[in-house]
Amino acid sequence: MKQTVPMPALSDTMATGRLVRWLKQPGDPVKRGDVLAEVETDKAVLEVESFADGFLAGPLAPIDTDIPVRQTIAYLVDSAEEVVAPSASEEETEPKAPAVEPAVERARPAKHPATPSTTAPRAATSPSNTPRTLTDPNRRPASPYARTLAADLGIDLADVVPGAGGMIHAAEVLATALQPRSPDLHFGPPYQIEPLSPMHRAVADNMTATQGTPTFRVTARIPLDALQATSKETNTSLTLLLARACALTVKQFPRFNACHTPSGLAIRDRVDVGIAVDFEAGLLTPVLRDAADRPLEELAEDWRILRGKVRSRRVVPEDYQGATFYVSNLGTFSIVHSFEAIVPLGAAAILAIGADDRTATTFTLSCDHRVVFGADAARFLEALAGRLRNPGSWLG
Repeated sequence: MKQTVPMPALSDTMATGRLVRWLKQPGDPVKRGDVLAEVETDKAVLEVESFADGFLAGPLAPIDTDIPVRQTIAYLVDSAEEVVAPSASEEETEPKAPAVEPAVERARPAKHPATPSTTAPRAATSPSNTPRTLTDPNRRPASPYARTLAADLGIDLADVVPGAGGMIHAAEVLATALQPRSPDLHFGPPYQIEPLSPMHRAVADNMTATQGTPTFRVTARIPLDALQATSKETNTSLTLLLARACALTVKQFPRFNACHTPSGLAIRDRVDVGIAVDFEAGLLTPVLRDAADRPLEELAEDWRILRGKVRSRRVVPEDYQGATFYVSNLGTFSIVHSFEAIVPLGAAAILAIGADDRTATTFTLSCDHRVVFGADAARFLEALAGRLRNPGSWLG
């Protein structure tokens, strides 16, 4: 029996995956659970495991290609005899793996762009006058209505991210039409488009999704001498201690553990702290679960494991999803004394921590005004300051 191997959905935000490499080749015997390939998602490089015993058969989807979730990337067959090289005719009838075409140079101005006209410049960025792509739209799988709609709206199908199965429907066309306008690069220097990595794209999408959050910010200056001394004495990560202090403060003020939804506030009974971690390939927020009530030693071990996973890009969705409160610390950059962070979806607040200037550290609390108010934020920072000045009272 010939079974398809689809691109799996490895996170709840994953729409496409980028094949990094194949670890098995056509004809290789595989057991259930064997790793077939590695896929870069919006958060990490994850493994695609075989769901059954058999033999891997092609055609294999090419690496370094964005492929929609559930699109076929290979086949499994029961016997080695069934693994045959696909004929030309078969290849024509097999599903084409990369329904999302690799990003291409969508627009490259002439090396010597024409001098801008003295007449009024054209409207910069309506869908009809964005740079034309070089892709033949007739090659994109799309429903007839989607094609008609795209033509009416002046949208090139090459700019539309397909839906399930690699097909473009009206919904995907409308989503493209509603996207923020693109900059007009016609009159600037020559350029080329560098495709976003899945992780970078996810960050961009998530930050764009927060535009509707009514946010206010409150700043406080808090000395960290006592906490820094405790960190050295106990050989405990300063970041971990800050996360612990925040978790205890969130527990004291449970509104900071809530989340606004169309139905009302989602009240959580556990404080899970997401900590922004910068690394070579991007930004991740591994989550310390139950950070207020578990022993500090357990949290320290979790934090050590999470940091190792981030460095090796082996995090799984359970490692970075579902935080209820966030901490972002740029204090390791001595020149950054204060900054503002964006409240992620699903949280009421995020705390931005700057560098210590030998007198105090600047803490900026960004809050969703639908969940908490200014006085709540002031009380939160006052309580947090008390903990940071006296870590011996809560360290045990």
